[in-house]
Amino acid sequence: MEPDSPDPLADGTDDPAFVRGLALRKEVLGAAYVEQAMAGADDFSRPMQALSTRWCWGETWSRPGLTRRERSLLNLGMISALNRPHELRLHVKAALRNGLTREEIREALLQVAVYCGVPAGIDATRIAREAIAEYDAEATTAAAQ
Repeated sequence: MEPDSPDPLADGTDDPAFVRGLALRKEVLGAAYVEQAMAGADDFSRPMQALSTRWCWGETWSRPGLTRRERSLLNLGMISALNRPHELRLHVKAALRNGLTREEIREALLQVAVYCGVPAGIDATRIAREAIAEYDAEATTAAAQ
């Protein structure tokens, strides 16, 4: 990005897709995570934050036709297949926020093992177990406050 180029995050605030995406992204991923990602964006990563917010969240996640719950279930399978552990951890927590049960998450990962290979299923299950424990700990901390 050139020095005099506009800031895509600042410019996006009037863009309905960006505004819609930012709100939805915070609801699904957690406001603290999204705010930290946005605040931590620099000149190099800021365009990716803007693209992700507008396109993934403002244009795709906000579409009718699939519920957030269904989108979360799909994401678990795809992210596991792509072996993206950071995103899987994040989206396991999102799946819980979107109403998936632990049993449904486990079943999705068993399906991953069959179609993507047992090593992929084992890794995804390990990451999901850790993410669920983190989610539960965060919920316990929030309830105590």
